[in-house]
Amino acid sequence: MTVTPGRRERKKAATRQKIADTALRLFLERGYDAVGIRDVAAEADVAVTTLFSHFASKEALVFEQDEDFEQRLTQAVTGRATHEPLIPALRREIQALVRHCTAEGAAPVWRMIEASSALREYEESMRLRHAESLAAALAADPGLPQTTTACRTIARFAIDAYSVAREAADPEAALDEIFRMIEAAWEAAQPSGRT
Repeated sequence: MTVTPGRRERKKAATRQKIADTALRLFLERGYDAVGIRDVAAEADVAVTTLFSHFASKEALVFEQDEDFEQRLTQAVTGRATHEPLIPALRREIQALVRHCTAEGAAPVWRMIEASSALREYEESMRLRHAESLAAALAADPGLPQTTTACRTIARFAIDAYSVAREAADPEAALDEIFRMIEAAWEAAQPSGRT
């Protein structure tokens, strides 16, 4: 059963989205380094404290779906059907993330990220955090009796698959190729006697 968010939650989500949309528009219009937090808050018509109650840093404004992406990755493990194989579930989620990040209009955002060392560093730390969360979900799944090393490795492979495919000329073909390798690695890591 889906719970409909209350008025307060809807208003909070709308404010958060307005701040993120305003920030991205300003960053793309003026350049990331030329726009300050106060500029974003003023343009979004919110207090700086309100902005910081939604986003921990200026960089977080660019990656506003960070937490959602992390939850979706772990949900690919924890929310799959009892007998659903792991790797296809992960592939579907990574494919959805790649489609989101290669959608029409995303190229200017990625050019901005590539041009900023602060944004590149933030993205790298975000990817490492996503990989650790995914590894923890894999390790906690009783149906996946793998070593910590195997869980961390597959998680890193999946997160790296996202980056490699996003940058490929043909993201779908890249995902197919990468996930064949991930599937082989996962199968190679299976304990003796398991298929």
